[in-house]
Parts: sequence; structure tokens; C-alpha cells
Amino acid sequence: MNVTNEFSTVRKNFINYLKAQGKASSTILAYGKDIEQLSEFLTKKQLTRMSSVLPEHLEEFKSYLSDNQYLPKTVCRKLNSIKTFFRYLESENLITQNPAKAIPQPKYQLKPPRILSKMEYRALRDVARNDPRVAAIIELLLQTGLRISEVTRLKMEDIANKDEIKVSAFESHPERKIPLSPAAQQALARYLEVRPQSNSKIVFLTKTSRPLKVRNMRALLTRYFKLAGIEDATVNDLRHTFIVHQLMAGVPAALIQKLVGHKRRSTTEKYLTLIKEKIEVSPQLQEL
Repeated sequence: MNVTNEFSTVRKNFINYLKAQGKASSTILAYGKDIEQLSEFLTKKQLTRMSSVLPEHLEEFKSYLSDNQYLPKTVCRKLNSIKTFFRYLESENLITQNPAKAIPQPKYQLKPPRILSKMEYRALRDVARNDPRVAAIIELLLQTGLRISEVTRLKMEDIANKDEIKVSAFESHPERKIPLSPAAQQALARYLEVRPQSNSKIVFLTKTSRPLKVRNMRALLTRYFKLAGIEDATVNDLRHTFIVHQLMAGVPAALIQKLVGHKRRSTTEKYLTLIKEKIEVSPQLQEL
């Protein structure tokens, strides 16, 4: 069996293993692509067996990634995928020596989350004022801490109670409920007045009445960031902004953890280090 066929079979079994472990679909997709990229690299090296893969081959792959302008953070993520993959092979007795065990991760400085200021929040709100759909999305992200994927999955039944949003269980994330501030309620009601007529139960739709996908929503918000003059910000930073401003307003970390759906308290508490910085708190973000 050549390395391509062997990788194809083992990669498929590895993905099934990840599914059985309850890993998120995005994680499984990323791991699958990373292992596929490694298999293509090894094939070019004319390796014929999985057992033939040595630490130096993985070091070469690591250098290949860096030489092709992959960021250190991305290289780390890909190496994590590879290390997990080879641990799986070892556990299945498909290899006797784990070549990934001693491969060091590249060092990089983790960039702190971007937190929007009161002025930036107002600017973003102003530029979206004439677009009820985008305005509602912005209010929800900033005032509930929802993930963008959760916003795209919202159904009409999830917003039946105007005072709160129900986030349905998805993969490893349990169901949770988040109270809605008056500003978020008003923005959502304004959008629902002009929402396209559709049989779809999804809340946010395209102009052709189809569910708005994550990539489309991300592109929309990125455009509005530019219109508002907000630089170096991503959609995920709206979630970060909610968490930090809630902590600064005195909301207990345990409650915030529950609201935003963090599995571990430590994930929420990491944001406490940002509170030491001088960040202007927006009154609109203190309404919970």
C-alpha cells in the first residue's frame, strides 16, 4: 500500500475516531485538512509506509510551512493536529515509534483580543443604522456574546420570548439562555418588521430569503467595520468586547461563563488580565 492510499484509509479512521470523541465539526474539518496536507508533502518525499515517517520528515514539513508564509500560530495548530494524529496511530499499534512526540512547537506571542471602545461601538452602530439586519446582528453580538455561528443558527422559536434568546444545544455545547437588553430587543424587532417572507425558520436571511451563512455574515460585518473606521478588528472581537465589558461592570465570571457558553471557568477568567488595561466602558454593554 503506498503512502497516499495508507494515509487515505487511516485519515478516514482518524476522523471517525474524532467524531466518536465528540469533537466539534470545525475541529474535525481542520484536522482532516491538516493531515491531508501532510500526506501530500510526504508523498512528494516518496515515502511508502506510515512507519517510514521520521522526526526529520516532520521537521521538514514544519520548515515548509514557515517558508510558505504560514503564521507561527497556524503552524502550531497544524502541529497539534499532527501530534494528535500520530498519538492515534500509536494507540492503534499502526506505528511503533511516534515521530511527532519530540517535535517542538514554534514560539509566538499570543495577540490579546481586540476590545472595542465606546466610540468605536457607537460608530459601528451608526453606520449600520439604515440596515436593520446588520444592526440587529451587531447588537446581538455585542450585547449577548453569541458566537457568529450561533447567530446564523438562530431560529424564530429561539427568539419567541422577547426578553431572552435560547441558544439550542449544538455538538458539545449545551443549551443556554441569554437575557436581551432593551437595545438588542429593539434592534431585533426592527429587523423582524422587514425580514423577508420565508418558510425558513432561520432568523437571519439573505435578500432572496435563504439562511445567511457564516461566511456571508462575516463579510457583511467586515465591510461595516471598514465603514465605521474600525481597524484591526474581527467579528470574534465583538464577543471579546462583550466579555471584557461585562467583567468590568462587575458581572461575576461564573455568570459570564454560563452566558457565553465557555466550557471552563479558566477560559472566562483569562479576560480578567485585560481589565488591568485602560478600556473605556460603554453603558450600552452594561445592561445585563
